[in-house]
Amino acid sequence: MLLKELSSFASPLSQGQVEKLKQLTSELSAVQLAWVSGYLSATAEQGTSQASVEAEPAQTVTILYGSQTGNGRGVANELAAKAKAQGYAVNLASMGDYKVRQLKQETLLLAVVSTHGEGEAPDDALELHKFLASKRAPKLDNLHYSVLALGDSSYEFFCQTGKDFDERLAALGAKAIQPLVECDVDYEEAAQQWQSDLLESIKPLIQTSSASVVSIGSSTNTGESQFTKQNPFAAELLVSQKLTGRDSDRDVRHVEIDLGESELSYQAGDALGVWFSNSEVLVEEILTQLSLDGATEVTVAKESLPLKQALIEKKELTQLYPGLVKGWAELSGDETLLKLVEDRELTRQFVLNHQLVDLATKYQVTITPVQLIELLRPITPRLYSIASSQSEVESEVHLTVALVEDERDGGTRFGGASQFLAQAEEGAEVKVYVEPNSHFRLPENPDTPVIMVGPGTGVAPFRAFMQERAAQGVESDSWLFFGNPHFEQDFLYQTEWQQYLKDGSLTRIDLAFSRDQAHKIYVQDRIAEQGEEVWKWLEAGAHLYICGDAERMAKDVHQALLDVAVKFGGKTAEEAEAFLEQLRSDKRYQKDVY
Repeated sequence: MLLKELSSFASPLSQGQVEKLKQLTSELSAVQLAWVSGYLSATAEQGTSQASVEAEPAQTVTILYGSQTGNGRGVANELAAKAKAQGYAVNLASMGDYKVRQLKQETLLLAVVSTHGEGEAPDDALELHKFLASKRAPKLDNLHYSVLALGDSSYEFFCQTGKDFDERLAALGAKAIQPLVECDVDYEEAAQQWQSDLLESIKPLIQTSSASVVSIGSSTNTGESQFTKQNPFAAELLVSQKLTGRDSDRDVRHVEIDLGESELSYQAGDALGVWFSNSEVLVEEILTQLSLDGATEVTVAKESLPLKQALIEKKELTQLYPGLVKGWAELSGDETLLKLVEDRELTRQFVLNHQLVDLATKYQVTITPVQLIELLRPITPRLYSIASSQSEVESEVHLTVALVEDERDGGTRFGGASQFLAQAEEGAEVKVYVEPNSHFRLPENPDTPVIMVGPGTGVAPFRAFMQERAAQGVESDSWLFFGNPHFEQDFLYQTEWQQYLKDGSLTRIDLAFSRDQAHKIYVQDRIAEQGEEVWKWLEAGAHLYICGDAERMAKDVHQALLDVAVKFGGKTAEEAEAFLEQLRSDKRYQKDVY
């Protein structure tokens, strides 16, 4: 594009030289282009054509990341910074921005990739994952590589995407520098060790020179905020207001947070990371159940503090993981629990349906404060889809938060972060950071129609979408599918949607209130009912978005879309799958599911 523009102006180059330059640059990668640019600039500064100048570039360390929630991106950024500090030329990029044809030219590849859902690759890793598994994947006999896999052992397919990358690269002839490293939710220590070992191991493989360090990739943004997951901003809670009606069986909150003078910026589609503290009531219940003194000093991450404070501020209490259940089984000696942890699926179901206090109540143990602290994972922040556009709310950020609440064994169990946000008083401090989501964005062309499917709290980013479109004066068609149990109790942001319909910002809305009639109706049913019109919108170039529950809703909506493609698009089942896959590849079918 740049050469095309330059050729239309007076140029010191002949037309033939321009054409040669076009041909050369079309064959170069981003890193190669950057090096050529630097070389030519240096040559020009020396004021002569220096055919004799020897300027061999440093061998490039390519660092790729596939990240759904930002953890992989963070690890990759850290690794890139350390590699650059040692003088290596670094190509840092999201797998989603990487040209797969470049892979055969790589000699040193370091990959950080998470696993999403049921063993699926994260959105930005889908294309590369698919390419490596295809017949088009080249032989990689000259490639040295290492993979860091991020995952959650609570799920069945732990670190599966990382395993896939490692196995496929090896099968294509690449040589592993370090064995695959699998990381659980508390990945920081293992990731740091992997980085250190790796940077030591690549020294014999790489020849450093005085060439300028090259860093390419969408992740290298000089305008990134100083506030991160590791260094969150202490924001102020402005509002935590219940959205659902008095008789609703769920408590959904509209939360407003003041970002003050932080200069934190976000785009519609991004998420907000929220650090939280555990309930003091819950901590007291656990201490009582385990007969532990909350004043006992313990050490967490080299910091000495009372056990009670450590449980409130530092440790995960509302989400179990298999290693904790196994450790508890061994401490208790309970035969039922010991048998349960031998079965992976039973353990997974137990983890999903219990908290630490349930474990302590059901299975008595004698445990020391040190043992307890060692068994528990550190608190991790929760990510919430942002429900506002900065074009409208400026220094604020809004969230739509469902209070996780479950009646169990005569008591009520709450989710850690949702309870924190629901019970926090106005003016309370909330530590936050913005987690960008470049794979859930409004179309670049504002004339493009959009279809948004967001039942329950999945409607949050679409409120942000509509605020952004309204602020920009976008007039193209928009269609929302929303669902919840009851119209009168659970129609989130009802007056806002009605206003958008009235002023024409929202073209149409289809509602599915599942329990307002004898037979349950969900958003996927509305999509099926409106299938012919949905197909017309897709044929007209509409972008399709889904946000919400990954376990059931997203799968059911996907199937409904397949059925639409078959019924109204005249496609076979295989062609329908290929069609949706192409939409996804073209960034016309985007998901923010959890």
